[in-house]
Amino acid sequence: MSGIRCERCVNRLAAALRGHEGLELATANLMGQVTLHWDDERTSRDHLVAALDGAGFRQRSSGTSALE
Repeated sequence: MSGIRCERCVNRLAAALRGHEGLELATANLMGQVTLHWDDERTSRDHLVAALDGAGFRQRSSGTSALE
């Protein structure tokens, strides 16, 4: 994800996902690597990406996605 440059950004990402129904695990680092695990019956990748987009983060277009 682009937009993660400092600890404050990681906290903003956490706030964007906090309380999201179906999200089971979220990790992020300052390199922009984000890993999400969720319950497919309660949410979707698109909903999680939309929540991150709403907080100003953008998915990088290079290679494989870490959003699992």
